Amino acid sequence: MLQPPHGQMTVGYILTPLPGFPIEQCSPNEAPTFEITYTIPSGIQGPLNPCPGQPYTGTVRKAYLPNNSEGKYVLQLLRRAFEDQHVFTIGKSTTTGTDNVVTWNDINHKTNITGGSENFGYPDPTYLLRVRQELSDKGYT
Repeated sequence: MLQPPHGQMTVGYILTPLPGFPIEQCSPNEAPTFEITYTIPSGIQGPLNPCPGQPYTGTVRKAYLPNNSEGKYVLQLLRRAFEDQHVFTIGKSTTTGTDNVVTWNDINHKTNITGGSENFGYPDPTYLLRVRQELSDKGYT
């Protein structure tokens, strides 16, 4: 199943550092944390989706990475996976139980700055290693 078309991935910076990552020297136009915004509009499912011809509900999601060498590398991999339509899919939401919605496609993202791994946030000392493995499993190295 493919990610719906016409989505956008934009990357910006926020001043809030991520717990567990030391602040590295940033260039003047940067900040310690990458903020990724994914925007997938609603639409009609295609032939490779679960219910071709049926509508699906889009989403806007934010995710966070440290602005360090490892975070930059993961960001490059995520960008490639997004361009290849592998970051999202259409299915049943695990949080709401709603069918025919845009959901994550087995690549974990940190959607909170704080709260630890149990709240999809930081600190999580093994997150970058795990997400690199998930991306590698999909062919992104």
